[in-house]
Amino acid sequence: MEVNNGGGVTVPAAITASAAMTIFYVAILYSPTLILRLPPPLTYQSYMIRRFICAGISTVVSLIFCAFILPIKSWEMSNLLSAYGIRLHHTWEAVVIPLFLTSLMYAGSFVLKFYSIWSSWADHEDHRIDLSFEGLKILLEKIINWMLSLVYNISAWRMYIVAPLTEELVFRACMIPLLLCGGFEPYTVILLSPVFFSLAFLLLLYCSID
Repeated sequence: MEVNNGGGVTVPAAITASAAMTIFYVAILYSPTLILRLPPPLTYQSYMIRRFICAGISTVVSLIFCAFILPIKSWEMSNLLSAYGIRLHHTWEAVVIPLFLTSLMYAGSFVLKFYSIWSSWADHEDHRIDLSFEGLKILLEKIINWMLSLVYNISAWRMYIVAPLTEELVFRACMIPLLLCGGFEPYTVILLSPVFFSLAFLLLLYCSID
């Protein structure tokens, strides 16, 4: 990381900045209705798209905010990315391994979905499971169609793309360098980062109840 760890950022500044990004990430999700006084969206899809835009704005603001606070040595793009923990080398390991580990959490749901598709296909064929090339081709087409349907599923975009990407950038890429530069030990940062992440969810839950 091309920043000066343990210097340039005081402990109060690191904690305050992290808390501010947490509150801003949550507050901006509700700003269209509460602050801008925009009418409530008419559909769930428009509601989620509005939240995607707000989360994107929060992420960009947090990245810019950290760029000015962190004691970055060089403003070259490679150094900026490195300051946020994004490195071009070993990119595929950084993408594939976490995705593989995360996919293990959803392996059960995937197997159940696959079994459901298989069962419906077998029922359609009068309970005869066709293992011929044509039969397997039909089953593969159903699985592909199901996966393509996720492209048009706004909830899938929220769970698999927008929420993970924005949350990782704000609560990991931005906060971890700030806390490290504030002088916190790595093990302490490992504990503090989830605390701010949990705080954000508590605020979201509180705002949703209200």
